[in-house]
Amino acid sequence: MWSVARRPRWIAALLFALALAATFALLSQWQLSRSVQNGTPVVRQTETVDELSAITKPQAGVTDKLDGQLVETSGHWVPSDNVLISDRLNNGRQGWWVVSHFSAATTTGRDAGLPVAIGWSRTKAGAASALADLKLPTGTVTISGRYNVSDAPSDSNFEAKQVTTVSAAALVNVWKKSDAAGTYTGYLTLGTKVPGLTLIYSPPPVSTVTLDLLNVFYAIEWVVFAGFALFLWYRLVRDAWEREVEERAEEAQQLLEVN
Repeated sequence: MWSVARRPRWIAALLFALALAATFALLSQWQLSRSVQNGTPVVRQTETVDELSAITKPQAGVTDKLDGQLVETSGHWVPSDNVLISDRLNNGRQGWWVVSHFSAATTTGRDAGLPVAIGWSRTKAGAASALADLKLPTGTVTISGRYNVSDAPSDSNFEAKQVTTVSAAALVNVWKKSDAAGTYTGYLTLGTKVPGLTLIYSPPPVSTVTLDLLNVFYAIEWVVFAGFALFLWYRLVRDAWEREVEERAEEAQQLLEVN
């Protein structure tokens, strides 16, 4: 069959099929770029400060829309309910967080527990020292920061009050005081600096773009067309070869019959 494919006629046909396939590939690439250009940006108004109790409730999951939202809430700090969280990155640097228990007011009139990451330290000793000297305001206060989805629970040393993830489900095992309305499933990174600790770097969530699926579908179609152009050339060459084989077989049969 390849002896047939090497003939000038089929070589020219192959070059045409390759050019056609390349054109289809370029069209596919263009459609993919259009799918991004025509994509719908996911715009999230995370930088407008909302009242926490107005956008979510205790025990409710943190949706993608809520994750990273700037919020404020009123309530009071729970004394001595503080935990050190290890292996926390702060603007690319690894260190420790101090997470405190804040009892936030809700629309029901009952308080709900809210984990609040109040600051970062590069070393465990620095975090422990800041925790020992920590003097949070007493009475009713209003705090603000970025509301984030909780980490998944992990193996932790609850007795030493040292954990590696900020998980509301895990922190309730450490806190001495329970809240009447339960606990928020997310946590807050405090937006104001606490003495002895570095303010936690908490940038706005990165905006994403959803692809235009129609353009993606067209791009796949052009790839299929490119493959079909090459397959068609192969099929035509094979058909020509099979016809020649059949013709030679018929000629040989005719010679045998004459003899």
